[in-house]
Amino acid sequence: MTASTESPTPSIGNITKRIGLLILPEFSMMALAGASEPLRSANRLSGKTLYEWTLLTESGGPVSSSSGIEIQTVPVDQAPELDRVFVLASLDIEHQKPPKILRFLQRAAARGKTVGALSTGTFILARAGLLDGKRCTLHWECIGQFSEEFPAIEVTKDLYVNDDNRWTCGGGTAAIDLMLAQIALDFGNPLAASVAEQFLHARIRAPEEHQRMSIQWRFGIHDRRLTAAIAFMENNLERVVGIEEIADRCNLSHRQLERLWHQHFAMTPKKFYLELRLNEARRLLRESTQPIASIAYTCGFVSASHLGAAYRRIWGCTPGEERRKFDDAHS
Repeated sequence: MTASTESPTPSIGNITKRIGLLILPEFSMMALAGASEPLRSANRLSGKTLYEWTLLTESGGPVSSSSGIEIQTVPVDQAPELDRVFVLASLDIEHQKPPKILRFLQRAAARGKTVGALSTGTFILARAGLLDGKRCTLHWECIGQFSEEFPAIEVTKDLYVNDDNRWTCGGGTAAIDLMLAQIALDFGNPLAASVAEQFLHARIRAPEEHQRMSIQWRFGIHDRRLTAAIAFMENNLERVVGIEEIADRCNLSHRQLERLWHQHFAMTPKKFYLELRLNEARRLLRESTQPIASIAYTCGFVSASHLGAAYRRIWGCTPGEERRKFDDAHS
């Protein structure tokens, strides 16, 4: 979506859009701010109450974000009449299947309401059966996990997706872009552009833009052969491919690839690839409750012991010790 004053501008009347922000424990404060602040700004800039929003949880009362900040909420069974509902979630999503929330979302969808999700809230929409036959997105770190649980649902790495009034986004600052798209649809591109400028959001990003920073920026490289090789590695963490195949994909000989890798990273491509897989294992150990054996397979190791040996060599501890240290530090 781009901001253009040439597009038809919906009239700003007295119709207030009522938004429910349905929050799960360990939600992201960044996503909450990204969802709510553009609505607040739209009200201020227009001088009208264009939007009202209610913070909802299953039982009401205080709920803690992933950063430990508590906010007060209203129970879903006391929610006002809403036009749209967005689920906000972040960490600890594996086992969250709150029946009251799933029924609430199903009823909203059955009444033709817009239903959406930010970050890992997409899991909740899928568990409610509201993404069957639809495209969706969520935070890039969790796409593999989502595809394992819902192999029939098409998931993308786009910033946000709207498929038949099912809005999903990757969370973080992508929540701003999703809400700017909502404002543009409701009240026109000029207002959306004005809101974006309030937050120094210099460019309203298109939904199909990718979530992650480019490989060139993340690794400080500009050689297209290296970026292609790293992309191939990142897309094959579970099914580990040989360095010969990677070199062939990049139109390089094995020796040329080795030489380039030493020049830019001071290590072999094999070790670099291993560290990518171990970094993903470390993230899963810290942020999920998956068994260590499952994490091993997800990251291309044949067993938990295989992962453990490689993990100790690089990180100086076992996967089990890593998980306990992290849990103790955040308990």
